[in-house]
Amino acid sequence: MRIALFGDIHANHEALEAVLADASAQNCTDYICMGDIVGYNADPVACLEVVRKMGCPVVKGNHDEDASGSHSLDSMNPVAAAALEWTRRQLDEEQRLWLRRLRMVRQIEDFTVVHSTLDQPNNWNYVTNRFDAMSNFSYQFTQVCFHGHTHVPRVYVKTDKVQEVPAESIAIEEGSKYFINVGSVGQPRDGDWRACYAIYDLSSKLVTFRRIEYDIDATQRKILAAGLPPMLAERLAEGR
Repeated sequence: MRIALFGDIHANHEALEAVLADASAQNCTDYICMGDIVGYNADPVACLEVVRKMGCPVVKGNHDEDASGSHSLDSMNPVAAAALEWTRRQLDEEQRLWLRRLRMVRQIEDFTVVHSTLDQPNNWNYVTNRFDAMSNFSYQFTQVCFHGHTHVPRVYVKTDKVQEVPAESIAIEEGSKYFINVGSVGQPRDGDWRACYAIYDLSSKLVTFRRIEYDIDATQRKILAAGLPPMLAERLAEGR
């Protein structure tokens, strides 16, 4: 079984289609979505419908929650809030209901998936270093947990201590625990504009990260045509 783990799509249809095409070419047999299907970019409905039709396990992201609710967004970053207000107007009630019903945490096979963290998944905490990861490991009861949220691929390993290792090809070894950020499909923030996702091969116990080029110009044009903040188009090319 080869599982494609992808998330933080953020309404970037071109990036999503490129990732799914690559996953198919890599002989992936199963798919899991790490949440934040919508927000920021200009194709929330198209991306949501692609993921829904796949029928794969999905966990809820903070933008999924915000886009499907009616609560105030005043406390958010103004650019993110503007994109979410626009996204709310694009989704119909049935689509919003589907997003609201997504679970925060799921166990699949012998591993766990969550958008943010296992200790307080609905608080949307960010894990940006090994000290942040320590709290999560206290609540992680499977050897491997995959997550997203920061838009940066990272791997934290717990043996007798917690350390960060390069997000490259990771062999899952007995006696260790792993908290793995699969990166972002639709808005990477590690300085690499290409879409990012991970493949977990259960038979070889190997996790590999993939970076995929997509039609970024088309995505940027859609953002500007929709009247969304121009910064959202500009940052895509910078991988920030």
